[in-house]
Amino acid sequence: GLLTRLQTSASVIRTLPSSNSFSQNIPSCLWKLGRLNHVAIAVPDLEKAQSFYKDVLGAQVSEIVALPEHGVYTVFVELGNTKLELLHPLGEKSPIASFLQKNKTGGMHHICIEVDDIKAAMTELKKKKIRILSEEPKIGAHGKPVIFLHPKDCHGVLVELEQA
Repeated sequence: GLLTRLQTSASVIRTLPSSNSFSQNIPSCLWKLGRLNHVAIAVPDLEKAQSFYKDVLGAQVSEIVALPEHGVYTVFVELGNTKLELLHPLGEKSPIASFLQKNKTGGMHHICIEVDDIKAAMTELKKKKIRILSEEPKIGAHGKPVIFLHPKDCHGVLVELEQA
């Protein structure tokens, strides 16, 4: 009856591989990956995109902020568990301008993931032959150091790492 099923279940549970075998396959790092900070979307019309998220979807939306060092205007859309970053070109040499030339209606530009130690992440990623698009971190839209990883080394996705 019930006792036999419980005893059988208990013996099956004891024979399952422990979770330690999974964690043994993960290399120890000097840094840790954190939460998804934001998904960045390049937009050809920043005011129109800002209005869509604010007026149509009812999201909390920031003011437009210029980031000349990165060649972009940004707007952040709060989503509770993460954010969207709307990007629009600032100047002719903006990386967003070239992105929008190829993608006229805009689209996903990059994802940003927090790390607890950006310098250690850079050192380890370089050892693993992951290309970083700058020699040193730059200060990002949140006032924290950021780096970008080459999309060809990240399965076609431009990845931004931000110091948590």
